[in-house]
Amino acid sequence: MPIESFEPFAIDPDITRAATPPSRLYFDPVVYQRVLSRIFVRSWQWLGDRSAVKVPGQVQPVSLLEGSLDEPLLLTRDAEDRVHCLSNVCTHRGNLVAESAGTGPFLRCRYHGRRFGLDGRMLSMPEFERAVGFPTAADDLPRVPFGELEGFLFASLEPAFPLEELLAEVRSRVAFLPLAEAVFDPGRSRDYLVQANWALYCDNYLEGFHIPYVHAALAGALDYGSYRTELYPYASLQVGVASGGEEVFQLPASSPDHGQSIAAYYYFLFPNTMLNFYPWGLSVNVVKPLAVDRTRVSFLTYVWAPEKLDRGAGAGLDRVEREDERVVESVQRGVRSRLYDRGRYSPDREQGVHHFHGLLARFLRD
Repeated sequence: MPIESFEPFAIDPDITRAATPPSRLYFDPVVYQRVLSRIFVRSWQWLGDRSAVKVPGQVQPVSLLEGSLDEPLLLTRDAEDRVHCLSNVCTHRGNLVAESAGTGPFLRCRYHGRRFGLDGRMLSMPEFERAVGFPTAADDLPRVPFGELEGFLFASLEPAFPLEELLAEVRSRVAFLPLAEAVFDPGRSRDYLVQANWALYCDNYLEGFHIPYVHAALAGALDYGSYRTELYPYASLQVGVASGGEEVFQLPASSPDHGQSIAAYYYFLFPNTMLNFYPWGLSVNVVKPLAVDRTRVSFLTYVWAPEKLDRGAGAGLDRVEREDERVVESVQRGVRSRLYDRGRYSPDREQGVHHFHGLLARFLRD
């Protein structure tokens, strides 16, 4: 079936009347390809942190959304201490310019010797003296839009909206946290392979409805009755209130949550990035589509208060993930049923899922 046969769906903006997306979203390879081109190419994707290019002259190849987009990019820091995000594909014949991290005053393609500055400008090319109208701006390495949240980098190939619209509320709400002091902990970071569609994984993340039924330990740390969701143009926030004496944030008077016992802030950045803030630090979850029914989820751990680890809502994350995997993989099998197509939303508990589905429908229609 050609991609052109894809039929967009609609999500009623009134959650009390709305139905979920057609089940085809989760298992049809035609829809999957449309999702990659209409959503992931046009959204902001996690790129890592600035530690990859700490000093002038450093070069770090990266792959944007490895496993699906697989776009070869390059992070560089030039002599003026400016960071750049560039295409890693030589503008001559398409060879990868840098195949490994390194340090130097310029970039050189090892195929035919074309040289580029660390800002992407083409500097020289052998045997091109007789080429007419050469060089032009098209011979420079394309610059890729990118930005950051306290040193955490995001990039987009064709952004449909400014990065600040995605991050503004995060910046404001957690400004009191020492993000700049966060240290990556590889020992607590790992990848999970989930046999389910990427969007099913996000659906599950976006509601606390399932917590009492799926996560016994987490349910004991959070006050389910006070659990709430806030919606923003391209993001949502789930606020986890502690149920008792668990580890909580020390909130400043300027916080809208001042006076509450907040155990966790769960931010979802459309379409596939989660920033989970705990008193001990930040757990970044990046959902990476691998196939229509296979997903890799990267858990990246950044710590600023190691003495608070393994307490409260931020404890036992591996167990919570495995519990989520089990239920999401079960749903993947269920949505293929010939007897199921669309469901309904709980107006009280599934606002984040409804918001996410509305964005999916909008991007797929554009």
